[in-house]
Amino acid sequence: MKKRGFQIVSKYRDDQIQLPNRSTEHSAGYDLHSAVDFTIPSIWKVNFLKVLWAIKHEKSVSYEKANQAKKILKPFLIPTGVKAYMQPNEVLIIANRSSSPLKRSLILPNGIGVVDADYYNNDSNEGELLIQILNVGISDYHVKKGDRLAQGIFMPYLITDDDLNSGKKRSGGFGSSGK
Repeated sequence: MKKRGFQIVSKYRDDQIQLPNRSTEHSAGYDLHSAVDFTIPSIWKVNFLKVLWAIKHEKSVSYEKANQAKKILKPFLIPTGVKAYMQPNEVLIIANRSSSPLKRSLILPNGIGVVDADYYNNDSNEGELLIQILNVGISDYHVKKGDRLAQGIFMPYLITDDDLNSGKKRSGGFGSSGK
């Protein structure tokens, strides 16, 4: 029985997706690549700056302008075309690559992503890994298929002595465990 690893998601089976790999012998993280070409707009777009100016000067912001700013600040989900399987007591941590903020101005807005073992092939989701990204640079950033965007680190986790796990089964994809 295999313990942990990556597989290509069925909808990308014929798209020459690269499975995550470690760059060096002692790398902890597996590089996660983009499955598609994608443009991540800069957060510093005009409507966002107008809203910031209004907030700074204690002016009211119209509902429409606030919504436009929210759309600009919304993170983008970049598909990887892969899913991860692991043991029930393990988690896959998705972390920023060290060079991404410095070289590309790309950050994970949630700091890290947590992928539970039951995200893989559950009843209503195949388990594709999606990378949540914000571009804090001055200009839009163009991601090419195959670009390394984040890294995945498999880790065991511990639970408390009096854990009150509900025994519920996951049914869903990205962000579904909080429902």
